[in-house]
Amino acid sequence: MEERKMRSALLFEDKSVAFIKRFAFSISYVLLPATLLCTFFYFLSITQSSTTTTTTYRPSFSSPHPSLPSSSPSFSSERDKVYHDSCDYSNGEWVDDRSGPLYNVTTCGTIKESEKCISNGRPDLGYLYWRWQPKECNLPRFEPLTFLQAVENKHVAFVGDSLARNQLESLLCMLATVSNPNLVYKSPNDNKFRRWHFPSHNANLSLYWSPFLVEGVERSNEGPYYNTMYLDHVNERWARDLEWFDMIVVSFGHWFLLPSVYYEGGLVIGSLNCPDLNHTQMDFYVPLRKVLRTTLSSIIERKRGEVDVIVKTFSPAHFEGDWDKAGTCLKTQPYKKEEKDVEGMDAEIRKIEIEEVENAKAKASEFGGFRLDILDVTRLALLRPDGHPGPYMNPFPFAKGVPERVQNDCVHWCLPGPIDTWNQIFLQIIKKREKR
Repeated sequence: MEERKMRSALLFEDKSVAFIKRFAFSISYVLLPATLLCTFFYFLSITQSSTTTTTTYRPSFSSPHPSLPSSSPSFSSERDKVYHDSCDYSNGEWVDDRSGPLYNVTTCGTIKESEKCISNGRPDLGYLYWRWQPKECNLPRFEPLTFLQAVENKHVAFVGDSLARNQLESLLCMLATVSNPNLVYKSPNDNKFRRWHFPSHNANLSLYWSPFLVEGVERSNEGPYYNTMYLDHVNERWARDLEWFDMIVVSFGHWFLLPSVYYEGGLVIGSLNCPDLNHTQMDFYVPLRKVLRTTLSSIIERKRGEVDVIVKTFSPAHFEGDWDKAGTCLKTQPYKKEEKDVEGMDAEIRKIEIEEVENAKAKASEFGGFRLDILDVTRLALLRPDGHPGPYMNPFPFAKGVPERVQNDCVHWCLPGPIDTWNQIFLQIIKKREKR
């Protein structure tokens, strides 16, 4: 009964507020000046200036896991490289917390339909009431106003895969509790490139879809069954807009587990799980390392110290069974800290990401003001098998009984949900930078 009440409250509270927000948004949309329509197919960038500076718009947008190296690390052997001068937020446990999330599915309009777990009929709400407790300190609750003040007159770009989108949508929901964002750009066909503007702080948050970070061709039902990646060429779809970025959050990894063909110097150097192509079979660890190295080097060389870079570490999936063979994720409780450790493939990917950030820091040291950090979410994500949409990626999957096969999403995260914690740590990274 108590859980039903919580569910009802989350679904229906503040309906009047939600109506007003939707009405206000509709009015503002109608009143947008004609000049915005002319630039609909371009991103809008805001020049960095003082709080009294007017806004200037600028055109934009010109499988099977491989074997591990013999030295595959454990989580504990690498964690000391992260957060050198502050608490290690990456190491801790999930503890019960009745305070719940800052927002709900009815009052946030930026949540993807497949991540609206409650609206899609998920019956349990316990996954909303856990808090990440680092071993060495406390992680403060997210402060939306503090975040907006920190990014005032700035442009923050989330670059990468669908988990970059998932994290940005979580962030938008939390920020919208104090200031409404305006969607000022979306790509006309695929909706994979979007930008929101917060007039209250002249801040821009953008999404750039680029699952490989480098140039490449995604596999599709109509085309080849494999991805094609050019490991030594950064994807210009986002890189050409570097001039307007103040901060970049990089997210990638899961697309590298799929069959792929790798190019370097214009030549094929190997492939992953493409036996019919007669290429040299190779695991994805070397390409993944090369991709991150190319990305960070390109940012450093082009921006020369005028941007902050944050690399989010790999977020493990929780399929019980194969993801493409009816794998599920039906757990309703987090793992306890002693139940799971970061190991195997997850640990190796995390190790590569941390090493390449450390290498990039050395390369960037000659440029004043260039800062790189790791947003280390691997362990806290690993311990949350209960936080995915699972079968509730679709509305009411069991409304007509239990079908023979139900599609599950065990990679992305319900909103609200555990991914909100990523943005709590993100804010702490920003606050730490302000003290330097």
